[in-house]
Amino acid sequence: MALKAVHVSDVSSLDIVPESPSFSLYSTRFSDGVEMSGAEFKVPKFLVIGHRGHGMNALQSLDRRMKAIKENSITSFNAAASFPIDYIEFDVQGTLFEKRIIELCLCEFLAYGPQREAGKEGKALLRRNKDGKIVQWDVEQDDTLCTLEEVFLNVHPSLGFNIELKFDDHTVYEQDYLLHVLKAILKVVFDHAKDRPIIFSTFQPDAASLVKKLQSAYPVFFLTNGGCEIYEDVRRNSLEEALKLCLENGLEGIVSEIKGVFRNPGVVTKIKESQLSLLTYGALNNVPEAVYIQHLMGIDGVIVDLVQEITEVVANLITSAMVVDEEGLTEGIGKLHNKPQFSQKELSFLLNLIPKLIQL
Repeated sequence: MALKAVHVSDVSSLDIVPESPSFSLYSTRFSDGVEMSGAEFKVPKFLVIGHRGHGMNALQSLDRRMKAIKENSITSFNAAASFPIDYIEFDVQGTLFEKRIIELCLCEFLAYGPQREAGKEGKALLRRNKDGKIVQWDVEQDDTLCTLEEVFLNVHPSLGFNIELKFDDHTVYEQDYLLHVLKAILKVVFDHAKDRPIIFSTFQPDAASLVKKLQSAYPVFFLTNGGCEIYEDVRRNSLEEALKLCLENGLEGIVSEIKGVFRNPGVVTKIKESQLSLLTYGALNNVPEAVYIQHLMGIDGVIVDLVQEITEVVANLITSAMVVDEEGLTEGIGKLHNKPQFSQKELSFLLNLIPKLIQL
């Protein structure tokens, strides 16, 4: 069962979503804000984003960290706020499905897992692993399911939100349905976001285009596997197609599975030359060496599961990039240079590591 954060009920017509003359893409906790130039923007620092909050759950893993806190929960989101992280990423969709067949209403959805009412037991929450096995969704620190509105009201205000607009990979959606879902989500965002930085992202190409047309206050990124998996919709099957989609629809950036980038590193230059931002996700983002390489390549940020470990890695990069003169630290404090200060031997090791990382 998918854990999602908003339910679509009948909402009033939302023909025009408010526009904002300016927006902050980055957490005020770690940045002076977005660097704007007309309709373009640049990422002023290397972003670290918590995947589904403090990290996704991998119930089959022997690593206790992957089963510590229930993903996509308020507890997980606020746990991520304990570390120097810029954003949390989480999944939102308007209609909830069990096994892609049975549509759930909000009260049915919230009846699963731990319950808010003392003494009330929820229905067993199960999860299908990648191998197809269905297992009990057991974690060390559990939490209730939540709505998008509750996330805005209860998550630490320092955290930006990367809201993934979730749709089924194998369903062809009518535009009217997409509009209904997106308008309902946008209503919650505009009612509650205030000054919180927001990024929208989605694997659904038409949804990406529509959410960009419906509003101009927040950036929209297109999610792609970068060719690691093949879909009937060709727009999802390569970084080149993702770049084309972004340029045709005025999107602000791409979020790619990092293996897709490592297999096609030359496309990073094309993306950057097109004035787009590039973020990545995937298991390799929990590997420090892979994070180092991405910074060298000019990638703008990583979505990670091991929040504590990777924020420490990035903090070390920042420390190593500080410039020291006879009078102390210069104005470069706290900002990553264009290239970390690696020796030639270290650079050679990192670059030779890429083929091995791709095979993991």
